[in-house]
Amino acid sequence: MTEIIKILENTEGLSGYKINGTKTVSYELFFVHRSLETVRSTDTSSKLVTVYVNHDGKVGDSSFSVYNSMGAKEIEESVKKAVARAKLVSNEPYDLVPGEKLEASVPTNLDSYAPEELGRMIADAVYAADTVPGGSINALEIFITRSTSRVVNSRGIDKTQTVHHVMIEAIPTFTDEKQSVEIYEDYRFAEFDAEKITAEIAEKMREVADRAKAVKPGEGFTADVLLRPLESMELVWSLADDCDYATIYQRANLHKEGDNLQEGDGDKLNVTMKGIIDGSVSSSYFDGDGSSLTDTAIIKDGVLCGTFGSSRFGQYLGVEKPSGVLGCIKVEPGTLTDEQLVSAPYLECVSMSGIQIEPYSDYIGGEIRLAYLHKDGKTVPLTGISMSGKLSEVLATLRLHEKTCVYNAYEGPVSLLLKNMEIL
Repeated sequence: MTEIIKILENTEGLSGYKINGTKTVSYELFFVHRSLETVRSTDTSSKLVTVYVNHDGKVGDSSFSVYNSMGAKEIEESVKKAVARAKLVSNEPYDLVPGEKLEASVPTNLDSYAPEELGRMIADAVYAADTVPGGSINALEIFITRSTSRVVNSRGIDKTQTVHHVMIEAIPTFTDEKQSVEIYEDYRFAEFDAEKITAEIAEKMREVADRAKAVKPGEGFTADVLLRPLESMELVWSLADDCDYATIYQRANLHKEGDNLQEGDGDKLNVTMKGIIDGSVSSSYFDGDGSSLTDTAIIKDGVLCGTFGSSRFGQYLGVEKPSGVLGCIKVEPGTLTDEQLVSAPYLECVSMSGIQIEPYSDYIGGEIRLAYLHKDGKTVPLTGISMSGKLSEVLATLRLHEKTCVYNAYEGPVSLLLKNMEIL
């Protein structure tokens, strides 16, 4: 880092610079069935250098990677080429984030264990769920990662943070005399909880067995649809996009501050963009520019009330103190209870090819690979269907569960209920 900075500061024609460095240490376990086949440790580092050049009343930028194998002359040549490329880019002027220093670690309990011990406990928790007759976990991969990122720029920024997270990739499989069905499970967390891991995998073991038994309904129907955390996160995040500085500056936003998204009698959305959520793998103290992250409320009682985003686009919009690029989203719980769900028919969406949300065409829908139809005290697994509805009508009657969870970058209701969706 010191050598790169020295080269940058001695380069003519350069107006500023930023260096993003990342060092990642991982401990990885690979199982086939219950047999541990491979253990691998990695230790990698990378640096991305961005140079800025003021020219003709504009500012240009260009980036390049620096590898450990590169010598001083090779770095110098890369800097000169980047400066030349930056002169071909003409953005509106903006300032780099001014000098702040920080060295921190995102709180977690993962650093309380040696990687070998943690890996063993995670594997034990996963295989504790392998109890379904006819089911098995064909493959399991565990990635335990500690990542340290550093941002340095020409205005005095020098920030470092360390984050820990785990990713589990598993292939639950169910086999009977007719067929063999498998699903892919990608589970990420920043806090170790053996019971939660076992419960998560147990749910997937049940789902893969039900996938083998699922049927396609003979005709379409209308139903209330229950979304799980992944699709719930994607739905709310699509609304948050309208509040991003870059979206607003580019005039790509459909709604603006003060607009009411929920003119109806459903549960009202209250949404805050955050830097840190306990247990979230997306938690961070600063963004890639080095901006300290400021939690920002963007939706209050269904009405857009705030904006967020990068320092650059915040400056373009005249924001006095940009929030930084916030990577987590928090949604306040609603009033929907388990008892209310049981009392009425609904379709619980378990697995989708990807929820489709198109605000400009007022559409929400997607292909459903597995769902449970809860009706008349019975649960029937369905497959080969899709859902479709108007986004504005869904938001007007939206119900939010009273219980909350943390899932990837999301903290919020464990489920959202979409009223009167067309099932095809």
